[in-house]
Parts: sequence; structure tokens; C-alpha cells
Amino acid sequence: MQTLPGFLDINLVLALATVVAAGLLRGFAGFGSGMMMAPVFALLFGPVNTVAIIILLDIAVTAQMLPAVRKTVQWRFVLQMGFVAALFMPLGSWLLVTIDPEPMTRAIGIAVMAYVVILSTGWRYHGIKHPPVTALVGAVSGTMMAASSMGNPPVMLYMLSGRDGGGAARANVTGYFAVTLAALITIMLISGLVTTAAALTALTLLPAYMLAAWIGSRLFRAANEAWYRRVALVCLFIAGVIGLVG
Repeated sequence: MQTLPGFLDINLVLALATVVAAGLLRGFAGFGSGMMMAPVFALLFGPVNTVAIIILLDIAVTAQMLPAVRKTVQWRFVLQMGFVAALFMPLGSWLLVTIDPEPMTRAIGIAVMAYVVILSTGWRYHGIKHPPVTALVGAVSGTMMAASSMGNPPVMLYMLSGRDGGGAARANVTGYFAVTLAALITIMLISGLVTTAAALTALTLLPAYMLAAWIGSRLFRAANEAWYRRVALVCLFIAGVIGLVG
């Protein structure tokens, strides 16, 4: 087995490769980075540090992406869902440190996979987004985001099922991240869930993540609506599989 040079660590190389792939996906689709990083990071850094690292990375990239889409974001809709998500984040943080969230993650995984199959047939909901449903999606997302850093599949499925195009969905999920990540990092800091090790790891990985996200954003500009939906649905299906078997 070959050894790496002394200044390189195999865990760091694996983490960097993961954030590059995750950054490309986040820049292109506007979501999906957490589901790609979480399984790898959980093995490398442990479940609690994994959530903190991913949240810190995503805060920076959300700030990087938000200026380009802020005028497209449907802020009333995003703020309503984000407010409910923030209310349920303490529940997710409690699940993270006290019980095994695996049964809930698997249930969400099954639901995500089933809904992706429905959306892949071309079905769209052409009605309005009712506030109770929006609130329910926010509650599930906020809980899952704090418990596992994988709170975006319910939100993205909800957005893709409507009349809005891929560009609107990508903008809205970016705005949603801006709201929810700010709330979540505040809760985690108050709860002492952001360790020095997690912060230093995130800082080390951040340049590669931001560069990859920038490249992904450039690729999105060259893609059409059909390609965006295909990539988004494939990513969501993979997220469901990860939740089911992870």
C-alpha cells in the first residue's frame, strides 16, 4: 500500500475529494452537498462534528451564491418555511445528541424515493402552496437538518413539484438555506455543538468547496430546464437511498 507524503493525510485527501464533488453539485443544483458529504464525514470526523462542518461550509457557499439569485427568491414563501424550520431545529439537535435518528432518516428516505418516482413521470402540482403544507415541510426539514445535516430533500421535492422552473427552485432553496443555516448555526453555537476541531476542519476544506461551487454555478448557466430537473431528481433519489441504507 502506497503512503502519502508527510504533509498529506489520507483523511484530508478523501475529505477534499468529497467537498469538490459536493461543491460542484451545490453550485449546479443549489442543494445536495450535505447528502454527499454526510456519509463520508461521519466516518472521518464523527456524527456531531459532521453536522457542524457541513453547516459551516454551507453558510459560506450560501453567502457566495445568494447575491446572484436574491432577486429571484420568493422571500415570503421562503421565510414562512424557514421560520417553521428554525422552530423545529432544537428538536433535531436533541435527536443528534440523545437518540439514534436512524429510524426517522430511513422513513424520510423511503418517502423521498417514492415522491421522486412520482415526479419523474412528469407530474406537477399546479395549485397554490398552502401554508399548512409549507409549514409541515419546514418542520420536517428543520428537524432533519439539525439531526443529520440532510434537511434539503423534503424542501427541494416540494419546490420541484410545483409550477416553478428549475431556476426558481434553485433560487428559493438558496434563500431557504440563507435563513435556516443562520438559525441553525446560532442554535449549535449556543448548545456547544461547534467544536474547535470542526471549525478548523471546515476552514481547511472551504477554499476547495467554494471554488467547486463557483464552477458548478457556471455549469448551471449552460444547462436547460430538462437537464436541471434530471440532475435534481437523480440527486434526490440518491439522498433517499442514503437515508434508507445509511
